[in-house]
Amino acid sequence: MKQEPNSDAPSPPRDGATTELPHDRITVQRFRQAFPRARWSDRLNAWFVPGRTAERRIGRWLAEIEAEGEAFADEKGKDAFAFDPIKSRYLEAGPSFFRIRTPYSRTIVNEIREIPLARWDADRRLWMVPYRSFDELRRRWPAIEMAAERNEPEMRKARREAIKGTGEDEASKARTRERRRKRYPVPANDGPPLQRSISTHAGIVFFTRTDGELADTATVDTFYFPARHHEEYVWASWRSGSLEELVTTWPARTSPGRQELERGWWLSTLDELRTARRDAKSRRRARQRREKEASSERTAENP
Repeated sequence: MKQEPNSDAPSPPRDGATTELPHDRITVQRFRQAFPRARWSDRLNAWFVPGRTAERRIGRWLAEIEAEGEAFADEKGKDAFAFDPIKSRYLEAGPSFFRIRTPYSRTIVNEIREIPLARWDADRRLWMVPYRSFDELRRRWPAIEMAAERNEPEMRKARREAIKGTGEDEASKARTRERRRKRYPVPANDGPPLQRSISTHAGIVFFTRTDGELADTATVDTFYFPARHHEEYVWASWRSGSLEELVTTWPARTSPGRQELERGWWLSTLDELRTARRDAKSRRRARQRREKEASSERTAENP
């Protein structure tokens, strides 16, 4: 709370609070109607409202104005959708939100996360997007729909059948087998710190140990990154980080340079940590959902 002195007399400062408003006539007019005792202060370059409860009353009024603005933006989004709707089996227009239900795809998750105020509804297994975000939803919808169609079960099955027995099929299986080994090549003389968030070409990991086993350059080139000439690599074991570990990790001050990228590991940046935290949160929700379903099944079996 700030106090505004009376410049016309040497009286004590008055109780009150100040606020800045957008420079539009309608907002100022509504503010003056809500606070008839408000006065403009040239010294503070703000509106001053007298009274001991002024700060609380101003905060409540600003919250109401913001809510009205959100409602107006939602109505505007609804009108835009009604005029030129997105017609898709993956999108449903609800009373207050768009509901998006698609097969899982990393592309879809990344696209929707860039839409303002989009959120995942874990209970209903769908994405919720407010109408006020319709413009961004429309801009990203072609990529979302294309990825959804590509990841339909029948489409994925058809692709697997088409490449079965081919070199591409063998390469895909080999990548999966290698990933499951939870190992990563690091320079023998420039290894990463253990038990902290480290970014790699395979994502963020927490390295746990290395026993000095040499990594052949052909495997490094094929599954990880281009091996540097005359560099000796060893295998390091890794694990995924918990949400708590990722949240408490302090990000690197700068992005990785060329030398760090060629080395194969670097300290995690804020953007990388944000993505990893979202993934960890999704894994936790999925685990909690499975545990809840298992508990419900046990209860049903043993009433």
